[in-house]
Amino acid sequence: MKRLILTTSIGCMFALTLAAGQQTTSQKVGASAIWQPPQDFVTKAHNVCDKAAGPASFPACFMNQIAAAGAPAAAVAFTRLLYQQTNGDVGIMVAFKHYGPVDAAQIFYPLRANDNYGVLLVNGNPAILDVDDLQKLDRSAMERDSMFQAVKQKYPKIEIFTGDRSGSSPWPRVQPRPGGGMQFTVTYPLLEGCHACRNLGVARFVWEFDASGKFLGTRFIPTPPPPKLLPHPGRSQPPSPPPPSS
Repeated sequence: MKRLILTTSIGCMFALTLAAGQQTTSQKVGASAIWQPPQDFVTKAHNVCDKAAGPASFPACFMNQIAAAGAPAAAVAFTRLLYQQTNGDVGIMVAFKHYGPVDAAQIFYPLRANDNYGVLLVNGNPAILDVDDLQKLDRSAMERDSMFQAVKQKYPKIEIFTGDRSGSSPWPRVQPRPGGGMQFTVTYPLLEGCHACRNLGVARFVWEFDASGKFLGTRFIPTPPPPKLLPHPGRSQPPSPPPPSS
């Protein structure tokens, strides 16, 4: 009962913070929300929820299993907050990196078929931003870039995809922002139309925040593609072999 009350209290504090558009230091997401699920957690949770819950109630059942498996109250509260803020993503914070005023969290998404790991930028304004929310990228700047256009001319199906955020070092590159604030540089794969298709290079975008942690938008960084993907109009062709002698 004490755990339930504490979890509800933390969740309410996060929700009120988001509604107000502001956060105080005591209400920020932190390392206390980290939980490393046991290796058999997903299987056991599925066994319970596959029998006890229908499709509509399955995520709620799964989140209850996180609490039942011994996750800290702050971890359970964060998972519930994330579910509310992302319209249905069940995620568990497995690592945290403090930068200030905006921090980063690595998330494990146990119910996804692909891309089971992600990185969120947290504690800014808004309080949660997914670096793989491709709708927030300045893709028009990428489309105008001459190097991207050269590759697209050769590979018309080229498309940007979400990145691999698994492993022990998924963090973006973080630098001070000129004029104040901070910027996170995130890399995304450019693929030929699908997740399993040919890799055509990478795209880099900067997520920019002012000194208070307010999100200002993204900025495309032109990145040269692998040389083998670009046409070489100036390269001379090797001479044709002589015809066989009669």
